[in-house]
Amino acid sequence: MLTSVDTDLMRVLSDPLRLQIVTLLARETLCSTHLIEETGAKQTNLSNHLRVLREAGVVETEPCGRYTYYKLRPDVIAQLAGRFADLAESARTAADNKRACP
Repeated sequence: MLTSVDTDLMRVLSDPLRLQIVTLLARETLCSTHLIEETGAKQTNLSNHLRVLREAGVVETEPCGRYTYYKLRPDVIAQLAGRFADLAESARTAADNKRACP
């Protein structure tokens, strides 16, 4: 069963730019300068999306001099994926269950 935390996380990841950021961070740890280059987003827009991802616990920061690096928290993504895997398994086992109409 999906929880409200799961649905909040799905809402966070449903934004195309945030999903692009997560996809890029799944490949490597990047600073905001790299993310601006890769996404073409404006600095303020990117910062807002990174804040949302940070507050949702999807990414964490790592200060490095005057730059801040961002990395994906794979455990959060794996937990959400596990919930979907559970739903898929439940659907497989319930495929022949049909409630009779009154």
